[in-house]
Amino acid sequence: MTKPIHIGFLLYPEVTQLDATGPAQVLSRVPGAIIHMVWKTGDPVATDAGFSILPTDTFETCPDLDVICIPGGSGQIPLMDDTEVLDFIKKQGEQAAFVTSVCSGSLLLGAAGLLNGYKSACHWAFRELLPVFGAKPVAKRVVRDRNRITGGGVTAGIDFGLTLAAELASEEVAKEIQLVLEYNPQPPFNSGSPETADPKLVSKVKEMYSQSSA
Repeated sequence: MTKPIHIGFLLYPEVTQLDATGPAQVLSRVPGAIIHMVWKTGDPVATDAGFSILPTDTFETCPDLDVICIPGGSGQIPLMDDTEVLDFIKKQGEQAAFVTSVCSGSLLLGAAGLLNGYKSACHWAFRELLPVFGAKPVAKRVVRDRNRITGGGVTAGIDFGLTLAAELASEEVAKEIQLVLEYNPQPPFNSGSPETADPKLVSKVKEMYSQSSA
C-alpha cells in the first residue's frame, strides 16, 4: 500500500494561480500524493487570473504536511506581516519533509523565518530582497539547499514540480509525469529572462512591478 504524501499549497487573494496549479498538476501524479489547497477559510479565493480556486482545507483542518509550498503573487505583499499566515507557514515548515516555494513565494518563507542561511530561487524582479531574510539568492529556475526546494518565476513551477517528484518518488516517475504532461517547452520568443530579453522590455517590466508594489 502506497503511503500518503500530504502536499499543501497556500492560497490567498491575488495569488498567481500558475505558481500553485502548475506544480500541483505535476505532483498530483506522484504515487500517494494528496493535494491540499489551504487558506484561512473555505470560501473561494480570487486569483490574479480573474478566476477563483476553492480551498480544500483551512489552517485549522489542514493535516501535518509532508510538503508545504508557498506560491507568489501580488496578494503576497499584505501577508508579509500577517501573523496568522506566517504562524501557519512556520508551524508546517518546521515539521515538513520539504519546505518549498515558487516565484516570490520564497519571500513569504523568508518572512516566516524558514530561509535564514539557505540558498533560494525567486522571481528575477524580487530576487534581490531575499538577503533581507538571511537567504542567499541564486539565479536558477530551481534551487535546492538541504530540504528547501525553491522555484524561480511562475513557469519554473513546472520544473520545480518535476524536481520534487523525483525526490518524493523517483527520477523514473518524474520522467513519466513529464511525458504524460508533454512538457517539452519550445517558447516562440527568447525573452523569458532579463538576460535574454530586450533591455527596453526589461526596464518596462521593472517599472510595472515598481508601480504595482508602491
